[in-house]
Amino acid sequence: LEDQYSPSRWSRRLDRDTIIDAHFEVMAAGTERAQASAQTSLHVPYGNGDGEKLDIYFPTNPSETFPVLVYIHGGYWQCLSKDDSGFAAPPLVSQGVAVVAVGYDIAPKGHMDAMVLQVRRSLVFLMEQYPGIRGIYLCGHSAGAHLAAMVLSTDWTEFQVVPDIKGAVLVSGVYDLEPILHTYVNDALNMSREVAQRNSPVRHVTPAVPAACEVLVVVAQHDSPEFRRQSQEYSQALRAAGWSVSLLDLAGVDHFNVIEKLSEDSYILTQV
Repeated sequence: LEDQYSPSRWSRRLDRDTIIDAHFEVMAAGTERAQASAQTSLHVPYGNGDGEKLDIYFPTNPSETFPVLVYIHGGYWQCLSKDDSGFAAPPLVSQGVAVVAVGYDIAPKGHMDAMVLQVRRSLVFLMEQYPGIRGIYLCGHSAGAHLAAMVLSTDWTEFQVVPDIKGAVLVSGVYDLEPILHTYVNDALNMSREVAQRNSPVRHVTPAVPAACEVLVVVAQHDSPEFRRQSQEYSQALRAAGWSVSLLDLAGVDHFNVIEKLSEDSYILTQV
């Protein structure tokens, strides 16, 4: 399990010590470029907590209404931040899409229940603050794909707002947290079995609503067999519950560049 849940061991490009540093550098450099070229509102608070802020990249030519891609970063719930998460904005803002990078309190400060709640509340905030939003599209990578999937299982009645989620792109995610309990990843998260089960999207798939969003579950060729299995099982669970879901298995990429390439106009995921 330690091996299976260490994405850096499965890349063919770089050795496991350098690939994570390289990944952080690519994300940070891409975000810097995005902030230099786009109109932005940075560090917008959606709650009272230190980590409860988001960065907004506005469309180049905003019309009255515009779709929004909400990006939820990975980092195994314990590293990275919204400050490295704007790299995907340039190709999208040029097509009239706003991009929002969501911050949340990572571990050890953040607890799994709290992170899930924060991401849900960030969407409520966006709906209330920006009436011009024409559909929300979620995109999460790795731990962020897990959080995006938890958003899909939300009972919105307690929030008094139902975000208009039209689509979700879940990239190289973890949808069952139970195996994580037995690995180094849980050292910082400190999850109990109850917490892991309560926050495992595959255990909380809701029946699809009639106007349900389209879900794209993406997995990289050089993701570990466990990551690939989790993506297949989660997409099957969604399909069984009546969701509109596709599984996209991308050749020639690993756990890291599968998301890094979103900064490229011609990349298949950017196009989708």
